[in-house]
Amino acid sequence: MRSHYCGQLRETDIDSEVSLCGWVHRRRDHGGVIFLDVRDHTGIVQVVFDPDTVDAFALADQVRNEFVLNIKGRVRARDAAVVNSKMATGQIEMLGKELEILNASETPPFQLDEHSEAGEDVRLRYRYIDLRRPEMQERLRLRSKASHFVRRYLEELDFVDIETPILTKATPEGARDYLVPSRTHPGEFFALPQSPQLFKQLLMVSGFDKYYQIARCFRDEDLRADRQPEFTQIDIETTFMSEQEIMALSEDMIRKLFNELIDVELGDFPTMTYADAMQSYGSDRPDLRFDLPLVDVADLMREVEFKVFSGPANDEGSRVAAIRLEQGDRLTRKMIDGYTKFVGVYGARGLAYIKVNDIEAGIEGLQSPILKFLPDDVVLAILERVGAQNKDIIFFGADKTNVVNDSLGALRSKLAEDLDLYEKQWAPVWIVDFPMFEGDGKGNWSAVHHPFTHPTGSIDDMLANPGKTLSRAYDMVVNGHELGGGSIRVNKTELQQKIFEVLNLSASEIQMKFGFLLDALKYGAPPHGGLAFGLDRIVMLLTGTQAIRDVIAFPKTQTAACLLTSAPSEVDAGQLKDLSIAVNKATKQN
Repeated sequence: MRSHYCGQLRETDIDSEVSLCGWVHRRRDHGGVIFLDVRDHTGIVQVVFDPDTVDAFALADQVRNEFVLNIKGRVRARDAAVVNSKMATGQIEMLGKELEILNASETPPFQLDEHSEAGEDVRLRYRYIDLRRPEMQERLRLRSKASHFVRRYLEELDFVDIETPILTKATPEGARDYLVPSRTHPGEFFALPQSPQLFKQLLMVSGFDKYYQIARCFRDEDLRADRQPEFTQIDIETTFMSEQEIMALSEDMIRKLFNELIDVELGDFPTMTYADAMQSYGSDRPDLRFDLPLVDVADLMREVEFKVFSGPANDEGSRVAAIRLEQGDRLTRKMIDGYTKFVGVYGARGLAYIKVNDIEAGIEGLQSPILKFLPDDVVLAILERVGAQNKDIIFFGADKTNVVNDSLGALRSKLAEDLDLYEKQWAPVWIVDFPMFEGDGKGNWSAVHHPFTHPTGSIDDMLANPGKTLSRAYDMVVNGHELGGGSIRVNKTELQQKIFEVLNLSASEIQMKFGFLLDALKYGAPPHGGLAFGLDRIVMLLTGTQAIRDVIAFPKTQTAACLLTSAPSEVDAGQLKDLSIAVNKATKQN
């Protein structure tokens, strides 16, 4: 039906007779001559119809945006005055001789160009139209190239692509499972996998040595811009490799991926401990493209009468920290109020600050509502510690440690984005030495990563002090986004059993949920470990967009709904009966 693609025609095709297929991107009628910009996935070419070709001209007069056409004609050079340097095909045009309307189109709900102002809800409702936009085509094609690169890279290293089950057993991995009722086992449920974690470990026990899979995973959790209820994971597992060897392999793959697909050299991947990341940046996925560290000042605030600061300063579970923003005089009062509201989302009860107008003038050169509550010597000591200079503004956080870390960690990223504080384009880092467990203060422990992560130290040390136990885990972070995380796994039954006991699982719970794993570890399970990358996040960074929804063909909304298909939806009573399920109507209405 076609001899060429629209975006591939060039000056070398001049005087060629060609046949094109595509959509009408734009139609223009100039003094009896009709111009159609015709688009396919390769690009756009201008097609001209003049009244001399009577039948084709008459049809061209009928077409509108997004009509699907087959056009035959001759390629010719554009006049020098109308060459379009912004188009790859801008040196030439096609003189249309024959035209067939393959399908008409209603007026699209939004423009398919850079001038479109459609909201995301409209774009998701009509996703099949949104995906026609060149920008979306480029993103998904780059995603395809990324997947192909990963497969090629890993297979050259003798990794084996093995599929693992989608219908599996519910196991705790940090989020709620999506459950699937079983018709043949009434009252029982499968779970959709949060990851292939246990199956890939069993493959290592089976002696496959190197496994990979580009796997679909499912997590029923609250969403963010970089989270979806279903997502794609580049899953890797190996035997007889240390964490350093796994990190080196993963780093090499990501470095080469970025270089091949977008011609970017990521540079060095420094290593930072979890403790240092939280201390300096308030986050275990710090954005290191700019310098804006958190500085502890609790020791300076312990004796002040102002309880807002002295309370947290004397509480072991709290923190008092400051951020020094250079040239803070560019912030208006309205902007400061906006940042105060912003940190409130993360639990902060306010955002104290000090403006430095004249550092040489001492206290008289400062401006702040909190100065009257703080002794002069404390204020001056704070300025010295943070390295304050004229025109700086110092922001403070004083609360429970997690609130200060979350709020000031988010604030530093917000300030960098709003004020363009970035000093470099790319900043990768490995975060290591994560805590093995986190407690609720009541003696209950949960796994920071997952309970199959190998701890450092001995079993006795872990049992004696779970809160001080570190894990052999590692996360790759680029520009403040966690691209992937992994660990060395537990390969001995006794250790795995003890970890479950720290997590307060009873013997019956352990056997019911993980008996098959504990049995497998008894039969010569080798040392093994791996890593899983989020393909969606990687492509998000590669394409420069801000949300993974932009690199997924058919994503869900923030409420885990599909606007295109209206899923989730009710099912009829017959299906529910087959599954032995009754819906509580009162709960549904609430």
